[in-house]
Amino acid sequence: MSEASTLFKVLLSVVLIAAPAVAFSLLYRTAPYGRHGARRVGPTLSTRMGWVVMECPSALAFAHFFFRGPNSLDAVPLVLATLWLLHYVHRSFVYPLEMRVGANATIPVAIVSMGFIFNMINSYLNGTWVSTYGSYPSSWFDDPRFFIGVVVFAAGFFINRQSDAILRTLRGPGETGYKIPEGGMYAFVSCPNYLGEVMIWTGWAIATWSLAGLSFAVFTAANLVPRALANHRWYRDTFPDYPRTRRAVIPWLL
Repeated sequence: MSEASTLFKVLLSVVLIAAPAVAFSLLYRTAPYGRHGARRVGPTLSTRMGWVVMECPSALAFAHFFFRGPNSLDAVPLVLATLWLLHYVHRSFVYPLEMRVGANATIPVAIVSMGFIFNMINSYLNGTWVSTYGSYPSSWFDDPRFFIGVVVFAAGFFINRQSDAILRTLRGPGETGYKIPEGGMYAFVSCPNYLGEVMIWTGWAIATWSLAGLSFAVFTAANLVPRALANHRWYRDTFPDYPRTRRAVIPWLL
């Protein structure tokens, strides 16, 4: 076993083992940013800057590890990489500029640092798998797993973008504070942006049919589902007229 493949397997195991621990922790202690960021948590960065620093490895490091691989110019790996980068170039460099946050909004350096480290590891695992360790001949385009995965990815991408757009237009010029979001998947859940994100990486896991993809989908759910539950409780506690039929993140279920 080569040293590189040993590192890959060790980091993959770390992510898979860490996911349930993260989910359990976040069920009892909500990450302190956004509407849950009132308590003191040490040094902070501006929200926009912190978001760019935290997310940029998902675009830059993924591209680096992907294009180092011997199969990076093959058709299927290129399509898969395009899907990944389509999401993360926007999420890393465009979304922070679109965020409706106050001039003094901050995010803890600890949160940014943990996100940066995870995104570096995750980009290494998925970029390396798709272009080096995985096997994706052109016939993969005809495989039901590729088709189903891309459809789920695209549906999640649409839900995620639509939900973010609704949040951006929720407040008028000069308005502050929180409102109840309406429209799109907000008719069914409190956090459709998180639902979309989970769907995106579930679709990626199916389309790549890989443990690297599965580890990311599981870790995404472990991070976002507890946050969605916390946001859902917050909405219900804050707004007496909050729609009682809405669930937190999965329509009609959770």
